[in-house]
Amino acid sequence: MIADLLATPGLFWLVATIGAAGIVRGFTGFGTALIFVPVAGLFLPPAEVIALITLTGVASTFALLPRAWAQAEKRDVGLLSLAALFTVPVGLWLLAKLDQVTIRWIVTVIAGVMLAALVSGWRYRGEVRGGKLGAIGGAAGLFGGLTGLTGPAVILFYLSGVKRVEVVRANTILFLAALDVVIVANLMWRGMTDWRLFVLAGALAVPYFVTTMIGQAMFDPRHEKIYRTAAYAVIALAVLTGLPLWD
Repeated sequence: MIADLLATPGLFWLVATIGAAGIVRGFTGFGTALIFVPVAGLFLPPAEVIALITLTGVASTFALLPRAWAQAEKRDVGLLSLAALFTVPVGLWLLAKLDQVTIRWIVTVIAGVMLAALVSGWRYRGEVRGGKLGAIGGAAGLFGGLTGLTGPAVILFYLSGVKRVEVVRANTILFLAALDVVIVANLMWRGMTDWRLFVLAGALAVPYFVTTMIGQAMFDPRHEKIYRTAAYAVIALAVLTGLPLWD
């Protein structure tokens, strides 16, 4: 078991990347997949990358959920999660149909567009409720099942800047945790996971849990701009590193 773990391609980079992603996730509430997925895609097949990011993501729930649960708008999170239930299987079906390079390009495009929108400050400024919430949750489920990038749709269209930053962060943490559970359940039902991935996810969960706690301790709404600038720089580096052009 240990020998199989140590033989994982790019293990050092997987550990280093998930550690950096944990810090970003802890103080912003998002960013894990945007950092981890492009880099992990250099070493592992897309299905394994998605399994790892979702299995490892469950670990962050224990670090962030108590605080997020108290601050989140649970009705909104419930509607987002319900919509995602129906679209995650569609994303996983597409994952099985498309080739690895195509999926990596899709990851690059989604992450790149997401980063450009974040850096430019673009957000959807309309009121988000009801059907719009369902559409956002559905899009997040589709992208999550296909690429492992569960956050872009929620971050761009739901986090519109109208709500308080701590509520926005809590809603995001709660929804992404629920979406991780939905994706993991679908992966297991489809037989797309094995014991090796569980062992690797358990190993990655240790640095991820530690750095997520560090990131959460660093979080202070008064310094949000500094945190986000640092997060964007890390995400940009991950996206550039993960480009299929470097193979």
